[in-house]
Amino acid sequence: MNINASIIDQRLASVVNDIRQKAAEELRINDQSRLKSLAFAYLCVKTILDLENDNAFDCLTEGGGDFGVDAMHISEEYDGEFTVTLFQAKYKNNLAGDSNFPEQGIESLINAIQYLFNPAARLEHINQRLLTKVEEARSLIQDGYIPQVRALACNNGLQWNQSAQEAIERTGFGDQVTWEHVNHERLVQILQATRPVKDTLQLSGKAIVEDMEFSRVLVGRISVTEIATLIARHGERLLERNIRRYLGLQGNRVNEGIRHTLTSQEKNNFYFYNNGITLTCDNFSYNALQDGDYQVRVENLQIINGGQTCMTIFKTLQEPDLLHQNAQAYVLLRLYQLPRENEDLVTRITYATNSQNPVDLKDLRANDERQQRLEMDIQQLGFNYRRKRSDTSTRSTDITSGVAAEAVLSVWRKKPHQAKFFSREHFGKLYDSIFTDQLNGSQVIIAVQLYRIAENRRKRPEPTDPDFVRYASCFIAMQMGRKILAELGINMRDISHQNFPTAQQLIAQNSETYFNASVQDIQNALHELYGRQEISLQQLSATFRRGDLITRLQ
Repeated sequence: MNINASIIDQRLASVVNDIRQKAAEELRINDQSRLKSLAFAYLCVKTILDLENDNAFDCLTEGGGDFGVDAMHISEEYDGEFTVTLFQAKYKNNLAGDSNFPEQGIESLINAIQYLFNPAARLEHINQRLLTKVEEARSLIQDGYIPQVRALACNNGLQWNQSAQEAIERTGFGDQVTWEHVNHERLVQILQATRPVKDTLQLSGKAIVEDMEFSRVLVGRISVTEIATLIARHGERLLERNIRRYLGLQGNRVNEGIRHTLTSQEKNNFYFYNNGITLTCDNFSYNALQDGDYQVRVENLQIINGGQTCMTIFKTLQEPDLLHQNAQAYVLLRLYQLPRENEDLVTRITYATNSQNPVDLKDLRANDERQQRLEMDIQQLGFNYRRKRSDTSTRSTDITSGVAAEAVLSVWRKKPHQAKFFSREHFGKLYDSIFTDQLNGSQVIIAVQLYRIAENRRKRPEPTDPDFVRYASCFIAMQMGRKILAELGINMRDISHQNFPTAQQLIAQNSETYFNASVQDIQNALHELYGRQEISLQQLSATFRRGDLITRLQ
């Protein structure tokens, strides 16, 4: 028995219990064997994409008419492109870990890619959950955005065979589609990423070392080949969550630029073209009697900025002969030895050097004074505000900071399109407008409750619900917020712990009425915008993504 395959199998028992109720309600899956297969797909999505529980489950599309796609995730558009990650999961109860990913599974993914991303292709016998996501992707394509596709074949065994590889090569998809194999070995490697890294860095040439207020700083250069071997040794342990969101060599212009430099005649200029990498450690030591080329011993090493650079170097230099050819290519290295007790300094440095990374920002904002104040205020109202990432499943009284941001931006800031499609900025550029100094716990809880009503209906629509319910949850939540304020006879800024019980009672009694009235508002706005003509799912997706209805709903 493969030990890592056994570890994943044991973990799945817990995952099955966590998702059992959702699987029954949203996917109509109750059979134990299907539940285990679903749990494996869910675990792969959650681990590889580093998503919170609800977001990971929302990606699942398993069921009849799924085109062999067990999960689908669409990133936000950026620089004219967006990334779609497709998962197909094949789980075997045989834990030897020696079975190849089936060739038929690869052929199913190929077929899915050929049809799903062609807006002109008719889709028949496709389940509604997958169709909603596909039409969202197609609407982006119709608007001129270019999809970059990651096809992830997940199993608890070996990679696909040569015949399947030849089928991939015959597709002609080129660089627009990347193929990855995910199995028990990779999952365990990621799940064990918290173990500290202790290693030696071989620097090249001179370096500057300076003591600065109980911290030490080393600035030097390191060979890209050294980076590649470092990643090979430690992988996810060194990069932590950054590697889970790695988007590959294609479809990301920065990563493509790094690869191009390393494979061109410009490789020796890599040092001048790249911004460098930033690392932290608990302690570093070296032989100061040398003039340079230091061997630096480090304890608890972490890359806090430059994870994409390091992973792209590693991926690129796996190709034959490139490792040797890049012996004279270097990258700027900044190594900070920081006091163990000063976590706040580590957070501020990480925030400053990763301000372009939205998922990291959510974690980094966790210790912000406004987040801590909300946690205390919400706790006093009988709820639990999870401002920090947690692997434990959420209860009905739990509110994560990510959900709070989306709910507040939808309901009170009246920017539902930014809530759904600009999540990368919720803890970046939009942070101050969402989490103002005046925002209190009562306002957050009410917004989240209204948002959850709309979201639950999006995931489990009634047979009589119009199609747009699957796309308009944030707009519906916005309208529900207006209706409860009208019934309370107050403005949003007047919501406090004093009228919170009354608001809770109104939501409990009238949630269905608020929802139906809000749906009718949106139906009327759509008729005003499009007349009585039939609206395709692609049009609906684009309409809500662009926020076309906001002024009509005011």
